[in-house]
Amino acid sequence: MTEHFPVQRRRRGVILSPQGWQRLQAAEQQAADHNNAGKPYTLDQLGERTGLSPNTITKVRRRRLAVDRQTLESYFNALDLTLVATDYISVDADHPTQRQPQKPLQGQVPLDSNFYIERPPYEFLASEEVLQPGALVRIKSPRQFGKTSLMARVLAAAHSRGCKGVVLNLQLADAAMFTDLTRFLRWFCAVVTRDLQLPERLDEHWHDVFGSSYNCTDYFEQYLLSTLDSPLVLALDETDRIFNYPAIASDFFGMLRAWYEKSKYGNGNSSIWQRLRLMVLYSSESYLPLNLSGSPFNVGLLLELPPFTLEQVQDLAQRYGLESSEYALELMNLLGGIPYLTQLALHHLSSRNLTLPEFLQAVQNEGIFDAYLRKQLSYLLPSPDLLSDLKQVVLSPTPVELNPIRAFQLQSLGLIQLSNLQAQPACRLYRTYFSQVLPILSQESEQ
Repeated sequence: MTEHFPVQRRRRGVILSPQGWQRLQAAEQQAADHNNAGKPYTLDQLGERTGLSPNTITKVRRRRLAVDRQTLESYFNALDLTLVATDYISVDADHPTQRQPQKPLQGQVPLDSNFYIERPPYEFLASEEVLQPGALVRIKSPRQFGKTSLMARVLAAAHSRGCKGVVLNLQLADAAMFTDLTRFLRWFCAVVTRDLQLPERLDEHWHDVFGSSYNCTDYFEQYLLSTLDSPLVLALDETDRIFNYPAIASDFFGMLRAWYEKSKYGNGNSSIWQRLRLMVLYSSESYLPLNLSGSPFNVGLLLELPPFTLEQVQDLAQRYGLESSEYALELMNLLGGIPYLTQLALHHLSSRNLTLPEFLQAVQNEGIFDAYLRKQLSYLLPSPDLLSDLKQVVLSPTPVELNPIRAFQLQSLGLIQLSNLQAQPACRLYRTYFSQVLPILSQESEQ
């Protein structure tokens, strides 16, 4: 007689998607503002409101282990939200959700990645601001600090609230586009038009007598914004590219500032410009002698992304399957919470199953960070003054006072920390590497 055993079915559960997490955070903040004097709810307070245990709430918020769909519904309903399919992802309920990336994460962290670290309150602030008529959000940080990843999540949240989104990466513009303002602005208009899947009608709105900035403005006002039936979030990524072309930068940024002001005029056209919400991503505006009163760099909401905190590094280490707090503390001391370097280090630790001493030895012997460090060095090579200043900083045991402009340029590269123009290396790795390399470069230049 054949014995039949019951088939064990794999239990399925759900975790919050990035969009669901954004919605939940926004609703919690709104409820706290109205009902808790603006103070974030404690786990006990959320438990009373949702009927869930503090452990379950923590499990939902960490987004590592799955819960049942009813749990998410209870959480959402308690905050006057309706759970929809895009708010969650189905996963195995019995296993952590993180999957080790085959390669180190570079560029934008995917929306569905469990290796994106939320950086409250930045996600919430930016997501709420772009919903405001005529909003301007500036996201500023050194390279590879997470600007684009944050932007992607803000756009996803805006899309869930009925906005259209366009990302214009300035690195996609050919160098020839920056030789002439008219050519650049026509390219700018054409790219936005194509992303909105609208017919291109530049010639109908372009008349030489009015000048390029006016023509571009008219194209947006009379065609693009008037055609859309929902707000448009226009995100400008890699905006630093324009800083290399001061003549174009001055006119272009002046035009963006004028657009921002148009939404505030209170006349008949203001309602059209209130449909436009701008996001500008950049590392530093200190390269340009801009007239701040005529640029977008002193209006709107500024978010300056900091390095990861120790708690965020610990959280990320756990997502890579590294439970020991020893990893986080040592990486914080070595890398200063710099997001890309932290992700790279944790990838090597996890994928190669290295102990901490083995990893530190590999940093020396294998040059895990060498490609990144050489790239940072390449940004400095065209400027002997920056090289000299950084050499002074890394060789000094105490903070060093620098020329203000060059100090901000080094800060925009993420190489130094500044306090009242007193500079010190951003992390121990930078001090070690540049204190070895820069004296050699100085000797070679003197020969």
